[in-house]
Amino acid sequence: MEPITELRGHALPLAISDVDTDQIIPSDWLKRVERTGFGQGLFSEWRQDAGFVLNDQRFSGSTILIARENFGVGSSREHAVWALMDYGFRVVISPRFGDIFRNNSLKVGLLPVELTTEEVQRLLDLVTLEPTTQILVDLGSQRVSVPAQEIEFGFEIDPTAKARLLAGLDEIGITLTKEAAISQYEAQRPRWAPRVGTH
Repeated sequence: MEPITELRGHALPLAISDVDTDQIIPSDWLKRVERTGFGQGLFSEWRQDAGFVLNDQRFSGSTILIARENFGVGSSREHAVWALMDYGFRVVISPRFGDIFRNNSLKVGLLPVELTTEEVQRLLDLVTLEPTTQILVDLGSQRVSVPAQEIEFGFEIDPTAKARLLAGLDEIGITLTKEAAISQYEAQRPRWAPRVGTH
């Protein structure tokens, strides 16, 4: 997992509320067994509409997605997070997230940033008016800013999740930080005790 310290980039304004995971990645994409390639399916049903914002070349290459409240509600599919990351997003900004979506995001390195409804609307307005607007998301200081406009907002995040993201550690990575202690424990176990890979 790549560490997240700060990210400066353009944003895609998804001015829609109550975006559920079934819309983020439709169910026909769930047949894939790999964890990659889901970016092609991101909002695939909505992308059939030529006017959908993801089809707007002005926002091509965006690494930040800004949405209205209740982003990522609905089913618990982790594929929604994989699709967003595979497409190129590293941060999603919204006034409120589905709990499971937020947890899935934090586990695999997608940063969910909660701002107030008014702050999100201000960012949506700025980016819609000027797609080249640069937004800076600084996880260390927990700030979202638009340097050219002297705009800055603070956000909260669980301290444990923050530390993991800054270090680039997913759950496997956290376990591997204890590898020496695990190996020592295994070496001291009685030979008759069950072991992984033995019958």
